[in-house]
Amino acid sequence: MFKNTFQSGFLSIFYSLGSDPLQLWAKRVGSPPSASSSKSKQSSGASSSSSSTGDNSLQSTSPPPPPIGPHVDFVVDDTLNSQVLELLSTHLPSTFITTPSLATRTLGIKLPILVFLVKSLGKYWSFEITTLDDRGEKRRFRASNFQTSTRVKPYITTMPLRMDPGWNQIQLNLADYTKRAYGTTYVETQRITVHANCRIRRIYFSDRLVQESDLPAEFKLYLPVVK
Repeated sequence: MFKNTFQSGFLSIFYSLGSDPLQLWAKRVGSPPSASSSKSKQSSGASSSSSSTGDNSLQSTSPPPPPIGPHVDFVVDDTLNSQVLELLSTHLPSTFITTPSLATRTLGIKLPILVFLVKSLGKYWSFEITTLDDRGEKRRFRASNFQTSTRVKPYITTMPLRMDPGWNQIQLNLADYTKRAYGTTYVETQRITVHANCRIRRIYFSDRLVQESDLPAEFKLYLPVVK
């Protein structure tokens, strides 16, 4: 997608306030594997319970609000007071966004620094990056906040991810990761997949590590000042 594009400075691949934020992305929203069976069991159990007790007072009790189902939707964040993308699901593998949208294409982004502006929802979250090194090998880096240690395997490295409550800026030096994990040189990023559960403001690449104070205004995460 970007292989033949001049790449320098900053390259944004997702911005929640853009005209078409998911233009480069495909999204998938799936239910947990046992969701249908659990619902049928609960419904059958509820009907048998009510018929056996015969307590009419139960009929006047308001039912609890239905649980929020898995989704990938734009919402207004209560901290930023602005639109962001929310990915929510109890089953992480089934709900995600991925770029490129077509499985046959690759990003071809050579910039080595990947930055996420994301909000922790206090739930499990993970993302995966597929890269290409100078040996022509595809390497995957998967980070999650439920992983406890780093594990390096021939074609995938899994890493723990620490997030503070609320909004976070996560920077990944893919060139450094590739060198330390495999002793090879990073060439390009080919695919990014972001799973539930999180809120996303922006995802972008840069050619170097940049302090937040030195970022262009449009790449900063402006949080309300608490007085």
